[in-house]
This record gives sequence, structure tokens and C-alpha cells, in this order.
Amino acid sequence: MGEEDKGFVIKDRRRFSEDAPASEEAAPRTDPEPEAETRKARTDAEPKAGERQPPLPEVNFSTFVFSLATSALLHLGDLADPMTGQTSVNLPLAKQTIDILGMLEAKTRGNLDDEETNLLSNLLYELRMKFVAAGKK
Repeated sequence: MGEEDKGFVIKDRRRFSEDAPASEEAAPRTDPEPEAETRKARTDAEPKAGERQPPLPEVNFSTFVFSLATSALLHLGDLADPMTGQTSVNLPLAKQTIDILGMLEAKTRGNLDDEETNLLSNLLYELRMKFVAAGKK
């Protein structure tokens, strides 16, 4: 019974860096610049005192599809980044977003109403045409 009442201590002897002794933990790297940039971006995105943010749209299938389509248009360079105001082209990300919409179309086939089906198929057609055109540039 005496031995069962005693606790035990576990010491972690793994090395987290080559030149640090086993008992020391590697100090986490702190880079003040990304922290400051994150803080600045967060404060820029927050509404100023007295400003009202417009209400967010209702979340439904159509707004979700529009959100993904907007992301694809941003990556195709058709829309400017709202934070920087600059456009940039990133075809792999645009393709991934278009493929996600295609997967949604396949997985929801037969479960959407006519309006949602038409919205998704028309958006996919337009995005695919824009992707092909962007690939030729």
C-alpha cells in the first residue's frame, strides 16, 4: 500500500534544439513585426467610433456559393483585394475554389431548388470560362 500512495515524476529529456541542454526548452521565437502588422490590420478592419457596419446578409446556400465565387474572382484577378486595393492572379487558388464549387454541384445534385441549381451552374460556367481566359494570358 505504501508504494501505491507515492506519486511519480516524469521528466521530459527530449531535445528541442541541437545546442540546448536536455532540461531547457527551446525559447519560442518572437517576431514583433508580424504581431504589429496583425494588430494594425485588425484595427483597420474594425469600425471607427460612430460608424455603423452594414448588416451581414442571411447565411444560406446562395450566399455561401456567392462567397466562394467571389473568392475565385479575387484569385482570378477580376476583383481587387479589399484590404490593399490591388489585384493579383493566383490560378492554383482560383482552380481550387472552382473545383470546390464543382464538388458542391455534384454532391448536392437533386437536393437544390431550381433557382439554386441555376445559380450554381451559371456561376461555375462563368468562372470556368474566366479561368481558361486567365490561363491563356
